[in-house]
Amino acid sequence: MYQDFDPSGNTATMALEERHRGQVRWWLYAVALTLFALFIVGGATRLTDSGLSITEWKPIHGVIPPLSAAEWQEEFAKYQQIPQFEQLNADMTLAEFKTIFWWEWAHRFIARGVGFLVVIPLVFFWVTGRLERHMKPKLVGLFLLGALQGAIGWWMVASGLSERVSVSQYRLATHLVMACIIFVATLALARSLAPYSAGPAKRETRSFAGWMVVFVLFQIFLGALVAGLDAGMSYNSWPRIDGRFWPDGLLAIEPAWRNFFENPKTVQFVHRMAAYVLLLLSVWHAVDTWRAEPGTTHARRAALLVLLVVMQAVIGIMTLVLVVPLGWALAHHAFAIVVLGFATAHWQAAKGSYPLPGERALAGRQAVA
Repeated sequence: MYQDFDPSGNTATMALEERHRGQVRWWLYAVALTLFALFIVGGATRLTDSGLSITEWKPIHGVIPPLSAAEWQEEFAKYQQIPQFEQLNADMTLAEFKTIFWWEWAHRFIARGVGFLVVIPLVFFWVTGRLERHMKPKLVGLFLLGALQGAIGWWMVASGLSERVSVSQYRLATHLVMACIIFVATLALARSLAPYSAGPAKRETRSFAGWMVVFVLFQIFLGALVAGLDAGMSYNSWPRIDGRFWPDGLLAIEPAWRNFFENPKTVQFVHRMAAYVLLLLSVWHAVDTWRAEPGTTHARRAALLVLLVVMQAVIGIMTLVLVVPLGWALAHHAFAIVVLGFATAHWQAAKGSYPLPGERALAGRQAVA
């Protein structure tokens, strides 16, 4: 074991550093993959209106589902006391309740699993000296974000237990965006530890790639508002909305700012317009990168990003015109995370890998010499 790694920069030490770095990198990839699974189940939970089926937050005991007929009846009785059941699902049977219960339970179970997948290896890598100094605060921050996300999740669910028949779209968007931030942070950290055959991209390429991540994240935020308002269930034509490209009634609610969060027509319109902007930005980025760095891996990744954005747009259009069938809607949700993940990987590759401790020490001695 070593502390902050041997600064000698010799080959054996750097080989050990690279091996430990590889272990940490693959652990982070496993975390990112589990987060992706969590996104899928979370999306299905929202699309099947299952998120309010568990009306209590039991971080420890809640891992155990109902195991007897009496326990199932108890859970069902709790659900029957909230507005969603009273106003929308008053004729629901116990068998139908079990279906929505399992979606929400699976979502919470995987979320708990992510916590263990982060904490246990983190402790192991830390105490065995496998973590580089710069990684420790980032990984602790990642864990704290995960804990905060759990609290945000319950805050979201609580919004639909007393007066509403669904969760607040504001809180749903907050929950999804925080999940995406954790995903981006995890993947970016993993990719920063990966070896790259090509060097870092030019500064302009790195900057544009970073802004692409931000804009993809913003588009996902808009999509969460659409989902929270069930805005995709209306105005199911493309490219026009309500017969017009620029429809009436976009500012029907007072004050005007509320339309961008509470008016289904406005929220869907903004989501569409932002998709067009995202596509144009991805094309611009690809063309600019090919001009600045023709034939490089950075240019090829930028071109692939355009393809992914186009595919996501096609899936979104099909989801809309088919009036949001579960399969297409879930594909649209999942592929948004794929686009976000690739944009993150592209951005991190443009930045290049973080040098090994031995490499930094060697470079420092050469600079002094």
